[in-house]
Amino acid sequence: MPLHGDRALFEKLSLEGFQAGLSWITILRRRPTFRAAFAGFEIDAVAAFDDADVERLMADPGIIRNRAKVLATISNARVAHELTRDEPGALDRLLWSFAPEPRRTPPASFGDVPATTSESTAASKALKKLGFRFVGPTTIYALMQSAGMVDDHVAGCWRAVS
Repeated sequence: MPLHGDRALFEKLSLEGFQAGLSWITILRRRPTFRAAFAGFEIDAVAAFDDADVERLMADPGIIRNRAKVLATISNARVAHELTRDEPGALDRLLWSFAPEPRRTPPASFGDVPATTSESTAASKALKKLGFRFVGPTTIYALMQSAGMVDDHVAGCWRAVS
């Protein structure tokens, strides 16, 4: 389903970054704990995290305690804060500007679902240029799927486009 809003998309971006190299179910099971640990993914709150917050997060067994991913999430919040401070909705507009045209037919099988696309590659480059981290093309394509920017439900799935 299409998801909009700077905070909601920042949460998706953050969770997709934590998911890199792990199964998505691992992140889904820990989502409530992630939300609590990262102040509900409120951009301004996470952007204000300091070294004490990093240590608190690294000691939290309810999240993925990967220092690089924790630091990237805080750094990304700071970039998102700068992006949206004077222009609320800027992160939403930026991410959605890379959404491809909707598919006319669903993929026939999971093998027909790509890991990256030209749009996810372009979005990744744009985000990296702004200073975002852990935003490779595969991570961004997963974000595009989870935020409803692309519909990769396969033929026969009740959610697939008809």
